[in-house]
Amino acid sequence: MSWIYRLLIIVCLIPLWSNAQQSKPDDIIGYYYSVDPFTDEASQIYIYKNAQGKYDGTVCWVENLAKKKFLNLVFLKGLEFNKKENDWRNGIVKYPGKSGTYSMYMKFESSTKLKVRGYWGVSLLGKSMYWYKEEHKRIQK
Repeated sequence: MSWIYRLLIIVCLIPLWSNAQQSKPDDIIGYYYSVDPFTDEASQIYIYKNAQGKYDGTVCWVENLAKKKFLNLVFLKGLEFNKKENDWRNGIVKYPGKSGTYSMYMKFESSTKLKVRGYWGVSLLGKSMYWYKEEHKRIQK
């Protein structure tokens, strides 16, 4: 095989290698900027490891000051890291201000972009949104 074909194969495989980056369980810990897909209002969520070694999330900043009552609400509970699928799953989410809970999973699409999928029953019956990792907690007014 000539060197040109080898070079072409390597160039084609580079995107596959970069997408195959394996997350570590605690990579999910941190602050995330989110826009509610129903109201277009922004918030910040903090994901942390609970005493049972699973991951929970709380509201730590809201754009709409009328929703300050949701600050510190633990609305996401029990996420577990799945090494095989490189995602966090088996968690439940409660939409703030609504009744009922939904199943969920999360997966990084880049180092700062987290895909969040909430669903009822099967994953096809749900909604995806994206949260963006931030370095610091926002200051609430």
